[in-house]
Amino acid sequence: MAGGDCSDLSHKHERLLRSLADMRSAVLAFSGGVDSTLVLAAAADARSRFGGDMLRFLALTTASPTNTAEEVEQARALAERIGIEHVVIATNELETPGYADNPAHRCYLCKQTLYPLCLSMAHRHGLAFVADGVNRDDLSDYRPGLRAAVELGVRHPLVEAELTKAEVRELSRRYGLPTADAPASPCLSSRFPYGTRITEQRLAQVAAAEAALKRLGFVELRVRYYGERARVEVAAGELGRLSDASLRDAAVAAVAAAGFSEVELAAEPLRSGSLNAAIGR
Repeated sequence: MAGGDCSDLSHKHERLLRSLADMRSAVLAFSGGVDSTLVLAAAADARSRFGGDMLRFLALTTASPTNTAEEVEQARALAERIGIEHVVIATNELETPGYADNPAHRCYLCKQTLYPLCLSMAHRHGLAFVADGVNRDDLSDYRPGLRAAVELGVRHPLVEAELTKAEVRELSRRYGLPTADAPASPCLSSRFPYGTRITEQRLAQVAAAEAALKRLGFVELRVRYYGERARVEVAAGELGRLSDASLRDAAVAAVAAAGFSEVELAAEPLRSGSLNAAIGR
């Protein structure tokens, strides 16, 4: 592990490794994002330091209409790089009763799809626990999926180590992980205001619009779905690029080509989780 040292962070890192080692075996819910990638790297580190073949971990990624093929392939590549056995399971949250109606507790319904799948895989392989990438900061956000984790006994090793998002990124840098500075990548359903019905066609439409914007060089963005209208939000550091008229026109055209008749380029920077403001905490 490379990088500078910080006694508090080093202590939390050690707690993370011990937490994973104490599990002995687990299915790790793995999206390929910043948090779950650190959990995978720490699991491999714990196995190397403490357990060898005595510690067994299996990473599980779902391939679903709510994520993209690129995200699944990124997860495959990361798991291979880190050296943790990895499986990809096809699933569809839209088939979970109530999910497609997009209620405020949609994330709870999502986790009621994901976690039982992980538990079933753990049982099949004789693994003791299911763990995910929830970090300490997530506990203060609106996260109805956390209730499903409590109900089903899913562990949060980053929380057990009291690691914040900023500390997760710092440890990721020390491990040399390519996700260290990656933008947050919530599922595509997060682009729909609560109460707006989610369909595979609409998810694909949003995914196509965002992919087109990324081809224009934007890195951190959301295309919010409002029926015929799309609202494009980009990160604060990229907002200035839209002052270029030709790039603005290209961005509007790219989103319109995905099937939106009206395209709004937000003047305010992207704020992750902004749609939660409509329901409060």
